[in-house]
This record gives sequence, C-alpha cells and structure tokens, in this order.
Amino acid sequence: MKAKAIARFVRMSPRKVRLVADQIRGKSVNEAYAILQFSKKIASEPVGKTLRSAVANAQNKSQDDGVLVDVDELVVKEAFVDEGPTLNRWRARAQGRAAPIRKRTSHITVVVDSKDA
Repeated sequence: MKAKAIARFVRMSPRKVRLVADQIRGKSVNEAYAILQFSKKIASEPVGKTLRSAVANAQNKSQDDGVLVDVDELVVKEAFVDEGPTLNRWRARAQGRAAPIRKRTSHITVVVDSKDA
C-alpha cells in the first residue's frame, strides 16, 4: 500500500529541510515520528506534517480498497526535498546600493509503503 504526500512552497531553505528528511528515510513510521518529535530542528515540523499526511493517505487508500493497513507496518520508503521558487527581495545598503535577499522555498515529498512490499 504505497501512499504519498507533498507539501509545496514551504518557507524554509531546502538545505535545512534535507537534514531532517535524511534522518527519517528508511525508518518505520513510529520511529520516524519519534525522531521528528525530539529533533531540535525547526524543519521537523513541516516534515512531520507531511509524514502524518502520507500515513492518512495510506489509511484512506486502504479503506477504499477494502484492505486494512496497520500504521505499525508502514515504512518511510522515500523522503526527499526539492527546491521551490525563490522569492527575491532587496535590502538597502550603503551609498544607495541594494543587496539581494533570497527567501528560499521547498517542496517536501514523503512516500510510505508497507513492510511487505
């Protein structure tokens, strides 16, 4: 039972979010929840929301198919972060110059699957 969730346009740099996504890849869902809950990284919040959404998608998908899926048997098969569009802003600097500020965004994708598959 493969299920996927995507969080798009998360206002956090992909480099920071990848550090958290790399920690949960390949782990069971319960272990991933524990890692995210006790992580000090701010990026653990949007990654956790995306993981919960993927698990909910798996449960909904299994109900539609008439098969029961236990959350304890789900594994994070894929967790990756793509770069979203960058918001370009400007900051005033000395002598009338402008310095660029790049506000980066991320697209977080989490795929869960049962251990059997």
